[in-house]
Amino acid sequence: MLWQSTTVIGSAIHATDGSIGSVSDLLFEENSWSIRWIVVDTGNWLPGRKVLLPPAALQQSEAAPQAFLVDLTRQQVEESPPLASDAPVSRQSESRIYGYYGWTPYWYPGLAVYPGYPGPIGLSPIAPGGRAMAPGPAGGVPDLPEGEHGDPNLRSVNEVTGYYVHAKDGDIGHVELLMVEDESWAIRYIVVDTRNWWPGRKVLVATRWFRDVSWNDQQIHVELTRDEVRNSPEYDPAATVDRAYEEELYSHYRQRPYWL
Repeated sequence: MLWQSTTVIGSAIHATDGSIGSVSDLLFEENSWSIRWIVVDTGNWLPGRKVLLPPAALQQSEAAPQAFLVDLTRQQVEESPPLASDAPVSRQSESRIYGYYGWTPYWYPGLAVYPGYPGPIGLSPIAPGGRAMAPGPAGGVPDLPEGEHGDPNLRSVNEVTGYYVHAKDGDIGHVELLMVEDESWAIRYIVVDTRNWWPGRKVLVATRWFRDVSWNDQQIHVELTRDEVRNSPEYDPAATVDRAYEEELYSHYRQRPYWL
């Protein structure tokens, strides 16, 4: 299932003993376009405070569709490592958060065991889609060998919204929102508003079809032509993007689907 980023952002987050705030942003890794952190604005509960939670720690609430549950107490969240408001998220700060909660970091491939790392000590069934998230070793997350992992290149979904999108032969519009796969938390598509080129139309462009992203210039260049985009399957923002629509989209662009 695909979620619109505008639906996820603003969703309530509930701990086991009460609300801890709402989603204010999503941070993704620029190379993989995978969401690594949920930014939670704690609102009136902890004024002026924002905390990071890994997406695998969230489970969608069945009682309230626009809400997520996390298997933590409010006290655990309150005592978690603080998030610097202006500084980029470093690997050190990520390690502190994972170590504090006792979870295995996302940069460990699978559940691999590294030197000095005793391996998972159990599984916590709190992840969406029935996936499990493994707690890390007691005492924090060990460092990998020097140089193996630098600081992550994390980008904000709020920042990317509004970027201009360029086909191989001209502009096609700007990013209105992003489409996120619920199980993997991968950003699969951007929704492009073509109003200045083609009024009244919105189109989906897969992140796999990007040729280049200029973060400084806030521009995305895609390996598509304007005619290909103009003739693409119509996208209805009010309709669910299902597998049938995705198959039609990938067939139109003669691209191999990400699920194969």
